[in-house]
Amino acid sequence: MSDSRDMTIVPLPATIMGRKAMTADTALYRLILENSEKDRFDFNPGQFIQLSVPSGGEVPITLAGPPLLQNSFELCVRRVGHVTEMLHHLLPPDRVWVRGPFGNGFPLREWTGRNILLIAGGLGIAPLRSLLYTLLMHRGDFGEITLMYGARETSAILFKDELVELSGRRDMHLFLTVDFAKEESLGGLTCNTGLLPTLLKGVNFSSTGTVAAVCGPPALYKCLLEELQELGIPAELIYLSLERRMKCGIGLCCHCAVGDLFCCSDGPVFRYSQLKGISGAI
Repeated sequence: MSDSRDMTIVPLPATIMGRKAMTADTALYRLILENSEKDRFDFNPGQFIQLSVPSGGEVPITLAGPPLLQNSFELCVRRVGHVTEMLHHLLPPDRVWVRGPFGNGFPLREWTGRNILLIAGGLGIAPLRSLLYTLLMHRGDFGEITLMYGARETSAILFKDELVELSGRRDMHLFLTVDFAKEESLGGLTCNTGLLPTLLKGVNFSSTGTVAAVCGPPALYKCLLEELQELGIPAELIYLSLERRMKCGIGLCCHCAVGDLFCCSDGPVFRYSQLKGISGAI
């Protein structure tokens, strides 16, 4: 992204164009940069921005929507701290500030011709939503596309309307599961009960030529990564997005160090083979 100012250092103003409540503590925001010199906001799925709220501070948030939405972009934000609490009190057309995008996303060019397995747990669906829509925009470049998404309970499932549309597509496979089932309507969606590793064992897919992208809480990684290898997907073809408290965004402050790597500049998307030998990485 180019501008007369360096967006890695100087934040640019952005206007909240839309806000959609997803659950009691999570909302989807559409932002647009107030920058007449730029006609689109370019990023790769898996990258993140640093978002600041006036008088509130700055927080890293992964980009959740597809790229090339002109100069607008989407963020799925859960209210978990001071800055996100302040953000959840803002409404269109309130203003925030943005630096980025930062980090390395998913290497889509390396995945051409391969089957893609996406596994999301909880809020991990946000970066994988960006990835999925990008894959579908270039559907002919990839083999089978499978999304497995798990949430704590049915009320915690994000993007229900979109999942209904995705479930009707014939060019991908969708599997949903919840830890605890409740009696509530899912709008026609079929949902399993159980943990994601259990769902993975019950789904038939070809591991040959398959790339896996995993995003979710640390407990999910510990359960799934070895399972994926046992199913035949090598560590170098398993990608995961790490969550760390990124500060500078450019690898200078060392706040997000993972061994001798930095989550903000070397990640946040890593191959599992890069992290296997690093204590505390996962």
